[in-house]
Amino acid sequence: MLYTHTCGQLNASDVNKKVTLCGWVASRRDHGKLIFIDLRDRYGITQIVFLPGDSAAIYTKAQELRDEFVVKVRGKVSLRPKGTINPKLSTGEVEVLGLDLEILNPSLTPPFEIKDSIEISEDMRLKYRYLDLRRKSVFDNIILRRNVNKIIRSFLDKNNFIECETPVLTKSTPEGARDYLVPSRVNPGQFYALPQSPQLFKQILMVAGFERYYQITKCFRDEDLRADRQPEFTQLDLEMSFVSEEDIFLLIEQLMQTIFKEAKAIDLKIPFPRMTFQEAQAKYATDKPDLRKELNSEFAFAWIVDFPLFKYNQEEKRWESEHHPFTAPAAEDIDNLEEAPEKVKSRSYDLVLNGVELGSGSIRIHNQQLQERVFNIIGIAKEEAHKRFGFLLEAFQFGAPPHGGFACGLDRLMAILSGESSIREVILFPKNASASCPLSGAPSDVDEGQLKELNITVKVKKEEKR
Repeated sequence: MLYTHTCGQLNASDVNKKVTLCGWVASRRDHGKLIFIDLRDRYGITQIVFLPGDSAAIYTKAQELRDEFVVKVRGKVSLRPKGTINPKLSTGEVEVLGLDLEILNPSLTPPFEIKDSIEISEDMRLKYRYLDLRRKSVFDNIILRRNVNKIIRSFLDKNNFIECETPVLTKSTPEGARDYLVPSRVNPGQFYALPQSPQLFKQILMVAGFERYYQITKCFRDEDLRADRQPEFTQLDLEMSFVSEEDIFLLIEQLMQTIFKEAKAIDLKIPFPRMTFQEAQAKYATDKPDLRKELNSEFAFAWIVDFPLFKYNQEEKRWESEHHPFTAPAAEDIDNLEEAPEKVKSRSYDLVLNGVELGSGSIRIHNQQLQERVFNIIGIAKEEAHKRFGFLLEAFQFGAPPHGGFACGLDRLMAILSGESSIREVILFPKNASASCPLSGAPSDVDEGQLKELNITVKVKKEEKR
């Protein structure tokens, strides 16, 4: 390592030690003939002082320093003079007398100050995201996210879940949001789709006997953006065999309780309250009620249950799935599927937090005939169903166990835990409101040769002449 200590490590017990630190110049101040710099790394800030009498060459070099220069400093730890201790810093009792200085890399003047208190446009922040991430509040959001992922993995491992990776290049099965399509070079005219969720594969893993599966996975939906949506997003996805709704509720409640306790030292009361879809609509005119005032709680969870299995699309004059077509109907309503689909309740459930849909799940259909009946009601005939979902329907013929699961939007959870209003604040490299990446310039044109190799012709509408 180029350094002996981090910039957040030194304290009064290190006085008189010779140390070497590396980091970025957060600020430089000239007090008379003394030069002070705050040296920053991911761990914190240490004050360095350069004196004119010790080494003319080092002092001269220190005069060259500007904000965000990357430097290596060798020096001696000493106590700060009385009245200059900074209680806001973990290193605030000490400073390092600079004895040697190496400029590892200079920096241009940043387009904005690396401070939490300044106002910057979002596109500017995202264009220079590598600078934005140096700001402590943004960096801390990412560290919290890392910590939550670690808590999730530890909790699920203790509960006998198997972490799996399902395909990212998969089959297009359009239902709900639009797919992102990927052309296949070796199969001209055919396309993969990026997964909107691992739904079919996790159900197949239940058929395979994995019994308890999870992954922290990227999903992709080509939809209009809002503060809580991105074209690519991360969710905790899990599935369990031989379970009822109660088993899943208990598991997720204990998981959330563990996350809030270990990540934020907040005690959640479980079980979470439950209300039916009909009750939520009648009382709150929404299926995502914000119960913070009612429950007198910085974090109010609730389960919403008994959703209808179908909703009617007035424009297309047909029935659609309220959640997705793999959701099981309530056992007592199965006989009403064809005769009165509007009366059929589903075995689905949403988890709401502070008026935000944090996640949803259901007990799944695991019977081929029942699955085909549901497909038929939403206008997917048997032949079309087998074309789209044949691999799942075939798997159901080989001993599919009863199973159910849940998917939680981690970006939304992290935004709430961090006190942020937008999920873009808790994603390393998010897209902006127009689904573009100001940093990399994606999406972008591609070379004509690449298009030709993929047998793709791009048609761009010409702007109307004025």
